[in-house]
Amino acid sequence: MRIPLSWLREYAQVPADATAEDVMEDLVKVGLEEEDVHRPTDALQGPIVVGQVLSMEPEPQKNGKTINWCSVRVVPEGAGQTLTGDGIDPSGVQGIVCGAHNFKVGDKVVVTLPGAVLPGDFRISPRKTYGHVSAGMIASVRELGIGEDHDGILVLSTLGLDPEVGTDAMELLGLYDQAAEINVTPDRGYVFSIRGAAREYAHATGTKFTDPAAAVVVPQADGNGYPVRLDDAAPIYGKPGCDRFVARIVRGVDTSRPTPPWMSSRLRLAGMRSISLVVDISNYVMLELGQPLHFYDLDKLTGEIVVRRAAEGETLKTLDEKERRLSPEDLLITDGSGAIGIAGVMGGAATEVAGGTQNVLIEAAHFEEVSIARSRRRHKLPSEASKRFERGVDWNVADVAAQRAVDLLVELAGGTADESITDVGTAPAPRRIDLPAQFPARLIGLDFTESQITGTLEDLGAAVEKTGDGYLVTPPSWRPDLETREDLTEEIIRLVGYDKIPSALPVAPPGRGLTRLQQQRRRLMQSLAAAGLTEVLAYPFVTEADNTTFGAPEGTRPALKLANPLSAEYGYLRTSVLPGLFEVAKRNMSRGFRDLALFESGTVFLPGEHLGTESIPPLGAKPSDDVLDELYAGIPDQPLHVGVLLAGHESAPGAGSTPRAWDWADAVDFAKLMGDVLGVELVVEQGTHQAFHPGRTARIALRSGETVGYAGELHPKLLAARDMPARTVAAELNVDAVFDAAPDVIVARPISSFPISTQDVALVVAEDVPAEQVREALREGAGELLEDVALFDVYAGSGIEPGHKSLAFALRFRAPDRTLTADEASEARAAAVALAAERFGAVQR
Repeated sequence: MRIPLSWLREYAQVPADATAEDVMEDLVKVGLEEEDVHRPTDALQGPIVVGQVLSMEPEPQKNGKTINWCSVRVVPEGAGQTLTGDGIDPSGVQGIVCGAHNFKVGDKVVVTLPGAVLPGDFRISPRKTYGHVSAGMIASVRELGIGEDHDGILVLSTLGLDPEVGTDAMELLGLYDQAAEINVTPDRGYVFSIRGAAREYAHATGTKFTDPAAAVVVPQADGNGYPVRLDDAAPIYGKPGCDRFVARIVRGVDTSRPTPPWMSSRLRLAGMRSISLVVDISNYVMLELGQPLHFYDLDKLTGEIVVRRAAEGETLKTLDEKERRLSPEDLLITDGSGAIGIAGVMGGAATEVAGGTQNVLIEAAHFEEVSIARSRRRHKLPSEASKRFERGVDWNVADVAAQRAVDLLVELAGGTADESITDVGTAPAPRRIDLPAQFPARLIGLDFTESQITGTLEDLGAAVEKTGDGYLVTPPSWRPDLETREDLTEEIIRLVGYDKIPSALPVAPPGRGLTRLQQQRRRLMQSLAAAGLTEVLAYPFVTEADNTTFGAPEGTRPALKLANPLSAEYGYLRTSVLPGLFEVAKRNMSRGFRDLALFESGTVFLPGEHLGTESIPPLGAKPSDDVLDELYAGIPDQPLHVGVLLAGHESAPGAGSTPRAWDWADAVDFAKLMGDVLGVELVVEQGTHQAFHPGRTARIALRSGETVGYAGELHPKLLAARDMPARTVAAELNVDAVFDAAPDVIVARPISSFPISTQDVALVVAEDVPAEQVREALREGAGELLEDVALFDVYAGSGIEPGHKSLAFALRFRAPDRTLTADEASEARAAAVALAAERFGAVQR
């Protein structure tokens, strides 16, 4: 909302030297954010004066153009020129070359003298052109920045002006005024008016507010005006689309009269273009009082005006000359010929006020917010009127705005108002809100005095009645947003001052901290980030194919289908976090990032057989335990999963180093890292999953045998189909299951100061025996002296019996209290080999 300061000063006590910045600084105190400053003098500087054409001599040019060599008086006759400077003629008569022809000798015009600056940093100086020295310029409205007309220069008589020669034209045209632009939140639509802005300025500064509506004298409606009927047969949410319609008639209007400069300059500063006197009056009243108006050509109306919903298939040509197909939800203004306007949005072309209009019917109505908002969005017709109606307009100001428009049409357009007035509709029941005396203090944390509570609410325009334990408050009609005691409390602190709210850090209750689960999650995420992975956050919405590909291995799991998805393609909730990692990786690779190491933690959604409930519990009462159990039972299982995706190389290339490509072993290592930081030993076995390479997939399980995830190289066909690099690897774990298996306290083993004894062993086993099972047998057989056992080679080929393979392990022995002898290490090694031979027929090479 742009607020011209000259207009604001009529209704609020704004200091004469206050700037737009000063006004915005005050309005910020009451929650209105500053946006911008609009000041014509930032781009327009004088001297710019009223001049009178003394002579004009047409001079045809070789290029076919005819220019006028003009003598223009710029000081009163008989007076001397007080201005000095290059090009300023002391006689007060300037010689000016002008290419326009829409003026004559004797006309008073706007002259920009040497030294003036026009919008676009166009500086006026004496210059030789067409054989003359032109010392100034006779300006058009576009050159002055006050309109778009550039067909000819501005003749002041066309504005109804006859000022004295030498008058400051910038002051005459209101160009010294300025406007403060503020951001108005949707709940405070009343500030979309000078009336509302002035009231807020008074609140912010503690000064007097003069209500412009109070200065308008409205005659009593007699019921004999133009016939109007409200007939909403299909109200939205049971609220009639129109609950008040005021109609006034003004006859004998002269639409050719110019808009006064004071009105056009205010409209321009407020962000609206001056169009014609009648239209400008409509806009002026809307900006002043916040009540949108619509003017009809009375002679084009036929029969009774009816406000109703549109019929199926009904159409209307609106003022923008577009034929619009209407919806049965659209609220229409109609007459005997059919639809003549979409209520509160845009009028119809058939009843438009035009140049030949003599008699005008004024509409000032109150429309329901939701109805207007839906029509505006449906037809893509944002307008100043709909912007106000959909935020809420004061029901009580309709007749005032209509009378204000009548007064201006009579005063400025020479019209005559009919005595009869139409005012139909039913006033809404006043809202009465119970406000306990201590409620504001409990909500805000600041003790309010009774005078602060009642004073601020009465300043808002509310009626406050004292009750036994508080107040009964009736909000003003222009504040439809005030519905609850919380709303009233917010208004109290807004006007008392947000800076009065004390700042106090809450005291943490003793004996509390992070829960076990919170500690586990934090430790896990920090360890992955510390290992060099970058955490990302992807949408949980995926395609059906994604859930099939990355979900349960070699099978289908039911997935949750969204009733109202953001995109029809991504209509399901994920059962795996890998699809989102894929999308993030693809987006980064498309932007040139080829080496990626990403991870994401998030819930997946695994519905069971029972989903949802047959009915919704009633409001206003706590459900019973059985009902709550049923509700919880209908919620899908949502375990926390962590996914890792590695593509490209583990490091960027550099001088003297060749980066290593990520492989399946890295994915397995990150999966094992997640178990290590939680104190859970994860078992790695050969596995199969449709999203992974058939021979390079590891199943990750707990010691109990429960599968908690998969890791390895992703399937080549999947990578090719999604335009991802070959050998991209990934891992995904159900970390909720790992959390459950984790010990409450992870006890670190003491570090022995005694040396280790390392021995290797190679065992030949059948080809189908998993290496992990052999490793576990060696661990078990070696006993307590074995500190670690690791597989470092797998061989099949020459020297190995067909159908068999050789597994080479490195065994590390250490005692906590002494240095082991070679015999002790060899004995433990032999015991380990013996158990492997017993279980798998392993033969030592």
